Amino acid sequence: MSQNAPQPPASVSGNSDSLAAKIGFWGSILASVALLIWFYGFEQRYGPSRGQSAFDWIYSAWNGETDYEHGLLFPFVIAGLVFYRLKDLKAEISQSSLWGLGAALVGVLLYIAAYRTLQPRIAMVGLPFILWGSAWYLWGWQVARMLTFPLFFFWLAIPLPSFQQATTQLQLLATSLAHHGSGLLGVETYVEGTKVLPLKGSWAPLDIAKGCSGIRSLMALLMISAAWAYMARMALWKRVLLFLMAFPLSILGNALRVISIFVIAEYGDAKWAVSTWHDWSGLLLFYPFSLTLLLVTHSVFEGGLPWKTNQQRQVRRVTVTRTNS
Repeated sequence: MSQNAPQPPASVSGNSDSLAAKIGFWGSILASVALLIWFYGFEQRYGPSRGQSAFDWIYSAWNGETDYEHGLLFPFVIAGLVFYRLKDLKAEISQSSLWGLGAALVGVLLYIAAYRTLQPRIAMVGLPFILWGSAWYLWGWQVARMLTFPLFFFWLAIPLPSFQQATTQLQLLATSLAHHGSGLLGVETYVEGTKVLPLKGSWAPLDIAKGCSGIRSLMALLMISAAWAYMARMALWKRVLLFLMAFPLSILGNALRVISIFVIAEYGDAKWAVSTWHDWSGLLLFYPFSLTLLLVTHSVFEGGLPWKTNQQRQVRRVTVTRTNS
Protein backbone atom coordinates (compact mmCIF):
# COMPACT_ATOMS: atom_id res chain seq x y z
CA MET A 1 0.00 0.00 0.00
CA SER A 2 1.66 3.18 -1.17
CA GLN A 3 1.55 6.37 0.80
CA ASN A 4 1.59 9.80 -0.77
CA ALA A 5 3.93 12.47 0.62
CA PRO A 6 2.08 15.01 2.75
CA GLN A 7 1.20 18.16 0.84
CA PRO A 8 1.41 21.56 2.54
CA PRO A 9 -1.88 23.31 3.08
CA ALA A 10 -2.94 25.59 0.26
CA SER A 11 -2.75 28.61 2.51
CA VAL A 12 0.88 27.85 3.44
CA SER A 13 1.82 27.41 -0.24
CA GLY A 14 0.09 30.64 -1.16
CA ASN A 15 1.90 32.51 1.59
CA SER A 16 5.28 31.21 0.47
CA ASP A 17 4.58 32.25 -3.13
CA SER A 18 3.52 35.71 -1.95
CA LEU A 19 6.66 36.05 0.15
CA ALA A 20 8.86 35.00 -2.77
CA ALA A 21 7.12 37.54 -5.01
CA LYS A 22 7.69 40.30 -2.47
CA ILE A 23 11.33 39.34 -2.06
CA GLY A 24 11.82 39.35 -5.81
CA PHE A 25 10.02 42.69 -6.20
CA TRP A 26 11.86 44.57 -3.47
CA GLY A 27 15.13 42.86 -4.38
CA SER A 28 14.88 44.25 -7.89
CA ILE A 29 14.03 47.70 -6.46
CA LEU A 30 17.08 47.65 -4.19
CA ALA A 31 19.29 46.51 -7.06
CA SER A 32 17.99 49.35 -9.23
CA VAL A 33 18.64 51.89 -6.46
CA ALA A 34 22.17 50.52 -6.02
CA LEU A 35 22.84 50.88 -9.76
CA LEU A 36 21.45 54.41 -9.75
CA ILE A 37 23.67 55.42 -6.83
CA TRP A 38 26.70 53.81 -8.46
CA PHE A 39 26.38 55.44 -11.87
CA TYR A 40 25.42 58.87 -10.50
CA GLY A 41 27.51 58.91 -7.33
CA PHE A 42 30.63 56.84 -8.01
CA GLU A 43 31.18 56.50 -11.76
CA GLN A 44 33.83 59.18 -12.37
CA ARG A 45 33.60 60.38 -15.93
CA TYR A 46 32.69 64.07 -15.85
CA GLY A 47 34.14 67.45 -14.98
CA PRO A 48 37.18 69.26 -16.43
CA SER A 49 39.57 66.44 -15.49
CA ARG A 50 37.04 63.63 -16.09
CA GLY A 51 37.43 62.65 -12.45
CA GLN A 52 33.98 63.55 -11.14
CA SER A 53 30.75 61.63 -10.92
CA ALA A 54 27.52 63.30 -12.02
CA PHE A 55 26.69 64.18 -8.40
CA ASP A 56 30.24 65.46 -7.80
CA TRP A 57 29.97 67.68 -10.84
CA ILE A 58 26.68 69.29 -9.90
CA TYR A 59 27.78 69.70 -6.28
CA SER A 60 30.88 71.59 -7.41
CA ALA A 61 28.60 73.79 -9.50
CA TRP A 62 26.34 74.42 -6.49
CA ASN A 63 29.38 75.14 -4.36
CA GLY A 64 30.40 78.07 -6.54
CA GLU A 65 32.95 76.64 -8.96
CA THR A 66 30.69 77.63 -11.84
CA ASP A 67 28.67 80.80 -12.40
CA TYR A 68 25.82 79.54 -10.24
CA GLU A 69 25.67 79.97 -6.49
CA HIS A 70 22.13 79.16 -5.41
CA GLY A 71 21.86 75.46 -6.28
CA LEU A 72 22.37 74.34 -2.68
CA LEU A 73 18.82 75.52 -2.00
CA PHE A 74 17.33 73.05 -4.46
CA PRO A 75 17.49 69.81 -2.43
CA PHE A 76 15.65 71.55 0.41
CA VAL A 77 13.06 73.09 -1.90
CA ILE A 78 12.41 69.78 -3.66
CA ALA A 79 12.11 67.99 -0.32
CA GLY A 80 9.68 70.68 0.80
CA LEU A 81 7.57 70.29 -2.35
CA VAL A 82 7.39 66.51 -1.90
CA PHE A 83 6.50 66.92 1.77
CA TYR A 84 3.81 69.43 0.73
CA ARG A 85 2.12 66.68 -1.33
CA LEU A 86 2.95 63.78 1.00
CA LYS A 87 -0.52 63.50 2.51
CA ASP A 88 -2.15 63.49 -0.93
CA LEU A 89 0.41 61.01 -2.27
CA LYS A 90 -0.52 58.37 0.34
CA ALA A 91 -4.17 58.62 -0.63
CA GLU A 92 -3.48 58.25 -4.37
CA ILE A 93 -1.38 55.06 -4.36
CA SER A 94 -2.82 52.60 -6.87
CA GLN A 95 -1.77 49.64 -8.97
CA SER A 96 1.60 49.72 -10.68
CA SER A 97 1.85 50.55 -14.37
CA LEU A 98 4.31 49.26 -16.94
CA TRP A 99 4.20 52.69 -18.61
CA GLY A 100 6.46 53.86 -15.82
CA LEU A 101 9.23 51.58 -17.04
CA GLY A 102 9.05 53.34 -20.42
CA ALA A 103 9.49 56.74 -18.75
CA ALA A 104 12.39 55.42 -16.67
CA LEU A 105 13.94 54.02 -19.84
CA VAL A 106 14.03 57.54 -21.30
CA GLY A 107 16.16 58.60 -18.34
CA VAL A 108 18.43 55.59 -18.76
CA LEU A 109 18.94 56.42 -22.46
CA LEU A 110 19.78 60.01 -21.55
CA TYR A 111 22.39 58.77 -19.09
CA ILE A 112 23.88 56.49 -21.76
CA ALA A 113 24.08 59.47 -24.11
CA ALA A 114 25.76 61.51 -21.35
CA TYR A 115 28.19 58.66 -20.67
CA ARG A 116 29.16 58.47 -24.34
CA THR A 117 29.43 62.23 -24.90
CA LEU A 118 30.94 63.11 -21.49
CA GLN A 119 28.16 65.64 -20.85
CA PRO A 120 27.06 65.64 -17.18
CA ARG A 121 24.12 67.99 -17.89
CA ILE A 122 22.47 65.31 -20.02
CA ALA A 123 22.89 62.80 -17.19
CA MET A 124 21.24 65.18 -14.72
CA VAL A 125 18.41 65.86 -17.17
CA GLY A 126 17.71 62.14 -17.23
CA LEU A 127 17.59 61.73 -13.43
CA PRO A 128 14.02 63.09 -12.96
CA PHE A 129 12.79 60.75 -15.72
CA ILE A 130 14.23 57.76 -13.86
CA LEU A 131 12.69 58.78 -10.52
CA TRP A 132 9.37 59.82 -12.04
CA GLY A 133 9.06 56.65 -14.12
CA SER A 134 9.92 54.53 -11.09
CA ALA A 135 7.18 56.22 -9.05
CA TRP A 136 4.73 55.66 -11.92
CA TYR A 137 5.66 51.98 -12.12
CA LEU A 138 5.49 51.40 -8.36
CA TRP A 139 2.51 53.49 -7.26
CA GLY A 140 0.48 54.33 -10.34
CA TRP A 141 -0.27 57.32 -12.53
CA GLN A 142 -1.93 59.53 -9.90
CA VAL A 143 1.18 59.50 -7.71
CA ALA A 144 3.40 60.12 -10.74
CA ARG A 145 1.20 63.03 -11.81
CA MET A 146 1.49 64.63 -8.38
CA LEU A 147 5.27 64.16 -8.36
CA THR A 148 5.77 65.63 -11.83
CA PHE A 149 6.49 69.19 -10.70
CA PRO A 150 8.58 68.37 -7.58
CA LEU A 151 10.84 65.98 -9.52
CA PHE A 152 11.22 67.91 -12.78
CA PHE A 153 11.68 71.10 -10.75
CA PHE A 154 15.22 69.74 -10.36
CA TRP A 155 15.92 70.87 -13.93
CA LEU A 156 16.16 74.46 -12.65
CA ALA A 157 19.13 73.35 -10.53
CA ILE A 158 21.19 72.23 -13.54
CA PRO A 159 23.75 74.94 -14.37
CA LEU A 160 23.25 76.23 -17.87
CA PRO A 161 26.11 76.49 -20.35
CA SER A 162 27.73 79.89 -20.52
CA PHE A 163 25.52 82.11 -22.65
CA GLN A 164 28.00 84.92 -23.17
CA GLN A 165 25.66 87.10 -25.22
CA ALA A 166 22.80 86.88 -22.72
CA THR A 167 25.12 87.59 -19.79
CA THR A 168 26.66 90.57 -21.61
CA GLN A 169 23.22 92.05 -22.33
CA LEU A 170 22.29 91.70 -18.66
CA GLN A 171 25.57 93.39 -17.71
CA LEU A 172 24.83 96.33 -20.00
CA LEU A 173 21.25 96.58 -18.71
CA ALA A 174 22.40 96.51 -15.07
CA THR A 175 25.02 99.16 -15.86
CA SER A 176 22.45 101.44 -17.50
CA LEU A 177 19.91 101.04 -14.70
CA ALA A 178 22.56 101.64 -12.03
CA HIS A 179 23.80 104.75 -13.84
CA HIS A 180 20.35 106.33 -14.22
CA GLY A 181 19.10 105.18 -10.81
CA SER A 182 22.14 106.61 -9.05
CA GLY A 183 21.55 109.92 -10.83
CA LEU A 184 18.05 110.11 -9.35
CA LEU A 185 19.63 109.89 -5.89
CA GLY A 186 22.20 112.59 -6.57
CA VAL A 187 25.13 110.33 -7.44
CA GLU A 188 26.44 111.62 -10.77
CA THR A 189 28.26 109.01 -12.83
CA TYR A 190 29.28 108.25 -16.37
CA VAL A 191 29.61 104.91 -18.11
CA GLU A 192 32.40 103.26 -20.07
CA GLY A 193 31.17 99.88 -21.30
CA THR A 194 30.26 98.00 -18.13
CA LYS A 195 32.29 100.31 -15.92
CA VAL A 196 30.64 103.08 -13.88
CA LEU A 197 32.80 106.04 -12.84
CA PRO A 198 31.99 108.93 -10.48
CA LEU A 199 31.92 112.52 -11.70
CA LYS A 200 32.52 114.08 -8.29
CA GLY A 201 33.00 111.31 -5.78
CA SER A 202 36.36 109.96 -4.70
CA TRP A 203 35.45 106.28 -4.95
CA ALA A 204 37.19 104.10 -7.49
CA PRO A 205 35.43 103.08 -10.74
CA LEU A 206 33.18 100.07 -10.29
CA ASP A 207 32.85 97.39 -12.95
CA ILE A 208 29.57 95.50 -13.40
CA ALA A 209 31.08 92.03 -13.70
CA LYS A 210 29.34 88.84 -14.81
CA GLY A 211 28.41 88.03 -11.22
CA CYS A 212 26.68 91.42 -10.89
CA SER A 213 24.78 91.07 -14.17
CA GLY A 214 21.83 89.49 -12.36
CA ILE A 215 22.03 86.03 -13.96
CA ARG A 216 22.49 84.35 -10.58
CA SER A 217 19.71 86.37 -9.00
CA LEU A 218 17.45 85.55 -11.95
CA MET A 219 17.97 81.79 -11.61
CA ALA A 220 17.42 81.94 -7.84
CA LEU A 221 14.24 83.98 -8.19
CA LEU A 222 12.97 81.68 -10.96
CA MET A 223 13.33 78.80 -8.51
CA ILE A 224 11.46 80.66 -5.77
CA SER A 225 8.67 81.94 -8.03
CA ALA A 226 8.18 78.50 -9.59
CA ALA A 227 7.72 76.86 -6.18
CA TRP A 228 5.52 79.76 -5.07
CA ALA A 229 3.29 79.52 -8.14
CA TYR A 230 3.01 75.73 -7.73
CA MET A 231 1.67 76.04 -4.19
CA ALA A 232 -0.57 79.03 -4.91
CA ARG A 233 -4.28 78.22 -5.05
CA MET A 234 -5.32 80.25 -8.07
CA ALA A 235 -6.09 79.89 -11.76
CA LEU A 236 -3.38 78.46 -14.02
CA TRP A 237 -2.90 81.68 -16.02
CA LYS A 238 -2.33 83.58 -12.78
CA ARG A 239 0.28 81.02 -11.72
CA VAL A 240 2.07 81.43 -15.04
CA LEU A 241 2.12 85.21 -14.65
CA LEU A 242 3.34 84.88 -11.07
CA PHE A 243 6.21 82.70 -12.31
CA LEU A 244 7.08 85.10 -15.15
CA MET A 245 7.25 88.00 -12.68
CA ALA A 246 10.66 86.62 -11.69
CA PHE A 247 12.21 88.21 -14.80
CA PRO A 248 11.34 91.89 -14.18
CA LEU A 249 11.66 91.54 -10.41
CA SER A 250 15.16 90.11 -10.64
CA ILE A 251 16.26 92.92 -12.97
CA LEU A 252 14.78 95.60 -10.70
CA GLY A 253 16.09 93.98 -7.53
CA ASN A 254 19.59 93.59 -8.92
CA ALA A 255 19.58 97.21 -10.16
CA LEU A 256 18.52 98.40 -6.71
CA ARG A 257 21.32 96.39 -5.14
CA VAL A 258 23.96 97.90 -7.46
CA ILE A 259 22.55 101.42 -6.96
CA SER A 260 22.83 100.97 -3.21
CA ILE A 261 26.54 100.20 -3.62
CA PHE A 262 27.10 103.41 -5.57
CA VAL A 263 25.12 105.50 -3.08
CA ILE A 264 27.02 104.12 -0.08
CA ALA A 265 30.32 104.62 -1.92
CA GLU A 266 29.37 108.25 -2.66
CA TYR A 267 28.00 109.28 0.73
CA GLY A 268 29.61 106.75 3.04
CA ASP A 269 32.53 104.33 3.12
CA ALA A 270 33.51 103.31 -0.42
CA LYS A 271 35.72 100.43 0.77
CA TRP A 272 32.91 98.98 2.90
CA ALA A 273 30.43 99.42 0.05
CA VAL A 274 32.46 97.46 -2.51
CA SER A 275 33.41 94.70 -0.08
CA THR A 276 31.10 93.95 2.84
CA TRP A 277 27.91 95.51 1.46
CA HIS A 278 28.56 94.05 -2.00
CA ASP A 279 28.74 90.55 -0.51
CA TRP A 280 25.70 90.91 1.78
CA SER A 281 23.38 93.17 -0.21
CA GLY A 282 21.86 90.25 -2.07
CA LEU A 283 20.66 88.67 1.16
CA LEU A 284 19.76 91.90 2.93
CA LEU A 285 18.27 93.88 0.04
CA PHE A 286 17.62 91.85 -3.11
CA TYR A 287 15.65 88.96 -1.60
CA PRO A 288 13.46 91.04 0.78
CA PHE A 289 12.65 93.43 -2.08
CA SER A 290 11.89 90.68 -4.61
CA LEU A 291 9.91 88.47 -2.23
CA THR A 292 7.85 91.43 -1.04
CA LEU A 293 6.91 92.28 -4.62
CA LEU A 294 6.06 88.64 -5.28
CA LEU A 295 3.77 88.72 -2.27
CA VAL A 296 2.18 91.94 -3.55
CA THR A 297 1.64 90.35 -6.99
CA HIS A 298 0.10 87.27 -5.39
CA SER A 299 -2.19 89.43 -3.26
CA VAL A 300 -3.34 91.42 -6.32
CA PHE A 301 -4.17 88.22 -8.20
CA GLU A 302 -6.07 86.71 -5.25
CA GLY A 303 -7.71 89.92 -4.06
CA GLY A 304 -6.04 89.89 -0.67
CA LEU A 305 -3.21 88.38 1.34
CA PRO A 306 -2.84 84.63 0.61
CA TRP A 307 -3.40 83.44 4.18
CA LYS A 308 -6.53 85.55 4.55
CA THR A 309 -8.05 84.45 1.24
CA ASN A 310 -7.37 80.82 2.16
CA GLN A 311 -9.33 81.29 5.40
CA GLN A 312 -12.19 82.91 3.49
CA ARG A 313 -12.19 80.03 1.03
CA GLN A 314 -12.41 77.50 3.86
CA VAL A 315 -15.35 79.37 5.39
CA ARG A 316 -17.21 79.37 2.08
CA ARG A 317 -16.85 75.59 1.88
CA VAL A 318 -18.73 75.05 5.15
CA THR A 319 -22.30 74.04 4.35
CA VAL A 320 -25.19 73.56 6.74
CA THR A 321 -27.92 71.10 5.99
CA ARG A 322 -31.28 70.95 7.75
CA THR A 323 -33.34 67.84 8.00
CA ASN A 324 -37.06 67.91 8.78
CA SER A 325 -37.91 65.42 11.49
